[in-house]
Amino acid sequence: MTNELQPVRGTRDLIGEDQRRHHHVVETARRVAAGYGFDEWTTPIFETTAVFARTLGETSDVVTKEMYTFQDRGGDSVTLRPEGTAGVCRALVSNGLTQSLPQKVFYAGPMFRYERPQKGRYRQFHQIGIELIGPSEPLADAEVIACGWHIIDALGIAASTVLEVNTLGDRESRQAYRDALIGYFTARKDRLSEDSLMRLDRNPLRILDSKDAGDRAIVAEAPTIAAYLTPEAAAFYDTLRRHLDRFGVPFRENPRIVRGLDYYGHTAFEFVTDALGAQGTVMGGGRYDGLVAEMGGPHTPAVGWAAGIERLAMLLHEAPSVPGTVAVVPVNEQAEPAAIDALQQLRRAGIRAEMAYRGNMRRRMERANRIGARAAVILGPDDIAQGVAQVKDLVSGTQEPVSLDALADRLK
Repeated sequence: MTNELQPVRGTRDLIGEDQRRHHHVVETARRVAAGYGFDEWTTPIFETTAVFARTLGETSDVVTKEMYTFQDRGGDSVTLRPEGTAGVCRALVSNGLTQSLPQKVFYAGPMFRYERPQKGRYRQFHQIGIELIGPSEPLADAEVIACGWHIIDALGIAASTVLEVNTLGDRESRQAYRDALIGYFTARKDRLSEDSLMRLDRNPLRILDSKDAGDRAIVAEAPTIAAYLTPEAAAFYDTLRRHLDRFGVPFRENPRIVRGLDYYGHTAFEFVTDALGAQGTVMGGGRYDGLVAEMGGPHTPAVGWAAGIERLAMLLHEAPSVPGTVAVVPVNEQAEPAAIDALQQLRRAGIRAEMAYRGNMRRRMERANRIGARAAVILGPDDIAQGVAQVKDLVSGTQEPVSLDALADRLK
């Protein structure tokens, strides 16, 4: 039928292997982040539009082209969150936590951007992220990056990714670099794309991130920030790199990694891969010491990253397996009460257990095979009278009587 309801373009259902991959990424990240002392926060999936317009930049592509923004019934402008950091910083301020620093935050959940769907990118996509709010030392940046590296390593995809780092310097460094870029690009403005011409006066750093082929040829010869760093900014970057070495995190430097907004400074980094086709970023972040102040809070140093769950899940070498299932099989209706008792005993012990809802023993065993059960617990009247069940290994075919009280211990 042509009129069947389908998912909205750019969204998808997570079922079976897709869901297992997704869950594995989130749970691995949650476990590793907890080991680094990060607590999980959950913020609303929509916020007042100003939360994102103010923090992402009124003229950014995300704000002007990609946000899902609408008026609610009260006439207020609200936006489905396009990223996670702004909501975390808003929550920090509105919950009065700027006086209780540092805050180490982990989050996971859906984000929304209206953009052309492509491999690993959706209009409803999902991210994990961490934010370390309060410390201004480069050790904080290194720990945040090390946590990201640890998650990627724990997922078994470290060989498919490369960490690239750069410095954006302090405000004085960036201003000097900005002036140098304006001079460089102005002398070549007749060759710049229309988008880059618009960025030239407003935000020349963003030209460095242009995807236009002509722009990229010009950017390749552009000055880098290294020559414009103040001694303090250079020392911060040197210390960061030493700490990464101490954490055992391999990296390479990429002077073209930039962040266009004024509240970003010092560290910028990306974990990139070419295992999904053209090189793409699977995790990226940096230091954003001015963002909390943009939310109306005090000046508060912060550093963090976000990673796309879909892209990380695609990098997994294989999907996590379905947990082993035990099928409980009563031979007749009279054995069902004892079968239900056995079923719940196994579940309370953390064992995945199922029982067919109807049918004779043959049909219930067919159901056990269909769900890929590892073992079957068979209960008949004689077995129940003796306080045992027949446990059959559905791989080897062997069968043995086991005390009903010991079923969970035996099947573990």
